[in-house]
Amino acid sequence: MIQTEKEYNAIVERVEELLQNSENIENKDTKGYIELNLLTDLVADYEERYYPVNKPSLVDVIKLRMVEMGLNQKRLSELLGVSTSRVSEYLNGKSEPTLKVARDISVKLGIDASIVLGV
Repeated sequence: MIQTEKEYNAIVERVEELLQNSENIENKDTKGYIELNLLTDLVADYEERYYPVNKPSLVDVIKLRMVEMGLNQKRLSELLGVSTSRVSEYLNGKSEPTLKVARDISVKLGIDASIVLGV
């Protein structure tokens, strides 16, 4: 287990060195492959503990999906069957979607239900 930021930085540096040699990535029989896997597990554990990634907000995910799908607020409102002002309220955090709209957001935008429902 990594105890300090100094240890973490040293191990990350070693991981980067190991990644320079493709044998360490592809050949399971090399010492470098084994070392790389052990060190990356240690780094992942440390990062989960000290640099957790928070779940994205529904607003952030909707905005990202709008960009990915080439949707503006008007097209999104048509897709969800709500007014553009209602979509604006969702995107500004001024109101929450109803259960029906939340279901549509999940299905039509392909957003995981746990994000839509905030669970």
